[in-house]
Formats: sequence, C-alpha cells, structure tokens
Amino acid sequence: MMRKFNDLFKKYSIKPTGYEFYKNVTIFNTNNQKFVIKQKNREDKTQIFNYLNSRSFNYYPKILSDKLDDYEITEYIEQVDMPDEQKLQDLIDLVALLHSKTTHYEEIDEEEYKEIYEDINNNIAYLYSYYTDYLLVAENSVYMSPSQYVLALNISKILGSLNFCKDEIDEWYKIVKEKKKQRLVVLHNNLDLSHFIKNKGSYLISWNKAKIDIPIFDLYKLYKRHSLDYDFSEIFKRYEHSYPLLEEEKKLFFILISLPDKLEFNSSEYQMCTDISNIIESLARTEKFISPYYSKNTKQNK
Repeated sequence: MMRKFNDLFKKYSIKPTGYEFYKNVTIFNTNNQKFVIKQKNREDKTQIFNYLNSRSFNYYPKILSDKLDDYEITEYIEQVDMPDEQKLQDLIDLVALLHSKTTHYEEIDEEEYKEIYEDINNNIAYLYSYYTDYLLVAENSVYMSPSQYVLALNISKILGSLNFCKDEIDEWYKIVKEKKKQRLVVLHNNLDLSHFIKNKGSYLISWNKAKIDIPIFDLYKLYKRHSLDYDFSEIFKRYEHSYPLLEEEKKLFFILISLPDKLEFNSSEYQMCTDISNIIESLARTEKFISPYYSKNTKQNK
C-alpha cells in the first residue's frame, strides 16, 4: 500500500512528513498542508462531481487525484468544535442547498412507481408476518423470555405502524400513478454527522455512494441514523423552508421512516431487549414527528 502511495506522491509532487491511519482513510502531513487518501470504490464519481461543479456546488474537499487513480487524494479540512445540534442544522442547510441546485425532472414510467408500491407492500406484509409469528411463539412458551415479554407488551405499536404504512402507500400510489415526470436531485446518499465538516465553510465528505434519485432518501438515511439522538421536527422544518417536498415525496418519506426495522433474533437477551426498546422508541418518536402533518390535513378536510 505504501508503495502505491509513494507513486501517487510522486505524481502530484507531495512530500509527506508523517501520517496517521484511521478506519478507511490515511492522513498525510506535509510541511504546510494535510491530505486524505482513501481507496476508491469501483464506481467512478467523476461525473457526479462534474455535475456538482456545473451547478456551482463545491462544498466538498478539493480533489487532487484523477479518475484513473486507484486512490483518491483530497485536501484535509480541520473540524471546528461545535455543538452537535448546531452541526445538524448546518448539515441540513447544506443538504437543502445540494438538492435545490441539482433539481431536475425526468420522465418516469408508471411501472417504476408500481414497483416501488409493490416492494413496500411486500415489505409490510413480510414484517407483519415476521412479528406476528414471533408473538405466537412467545405466547405459546411456558415462560416468556425477557425479550419476548418486552415485544409482547409493545406489539401493538409495531402492528399499528405497519397498518399506517399500508394505508399510506395506497394513498401515495393514487397520487403518483398518473404522473409522468419525477423530481430528481444529486443525493449524497451517506449522510451522517461524521460526514459533515464545519470550518470557514461547510463541507460534505464521503461521497462514494452519491447518485441521482428522489430527494427524500438523503433525509431518510439521516433520520434512521440519528432519530434516537435528536428531535427532527425543527430539522425537517428547516429543510422544507429552503426546499419544500412535494406531496408524494413527503408521504413516501413518512412511510419509509414509519416502517419498523426487522429485529434480529441472534443476540444476547440483554441486546435483544435493547434492540426492541430502540425499535419501539423510534416508532414513538416518528409518530410524534409526523402526527402534526396529519392533524393539519384533518383540519383542512373538515
């Protein structure tokens, strides 16, 4: 690996004086600057970055290497210490800007919407069967394990969320099945607080999963990663202030975050109880988060 690095250093006239190894990256020091080196994914993202540049979105570390290199070299940007809540606000502002600057519309076939509809319906049916089967096993046990007992106490929350998703995906499909165009943006597709850096400016790093798709998937991934850590009500309002979601986008986003995670039954009892509690807490937080939007619709329809 170091030999490959040396070849890159020669190519770009970099003279390292030291280095630090982290999980997936290596940071090299020079006399006056730091650089980050990491192995590229197989999929080349040059086209994405060219598109971002054409839309005047350059909020990512400067890339020194070219698309022919096996490793990517970027400038190193020092993170300024700040509260995580403020960092999350700055992150969502930048995501809204990314989506705004890269918005475009493309033709979509009805079959594509139908595929999304069927995939979510199949997932709902699978999760419903998965949890009800497990509950049946628990109820037929002579003595319930602690995790079985916790799940049995809270199964109504899981099944209620699945019923909500079932009703909403039908409503979503009624809205979209006649549409011929779809709003698309560049997705960072790997949003996490650790992938946002604040210095003199704001920067997103780790673009290796970036792609073109509908805007809600960036919100979905950020929500799933941090919904138990922060209140997303104000974060979502902040995003929509700059980039309002379309009716069908918002409905699909609410459906996706309301789907309960599949519980893995291969952990210790302690871990199982923790995982079940996290699922229930996530569903409760999601219900509290989205309920005002449905209250508004109910009032408007009266």
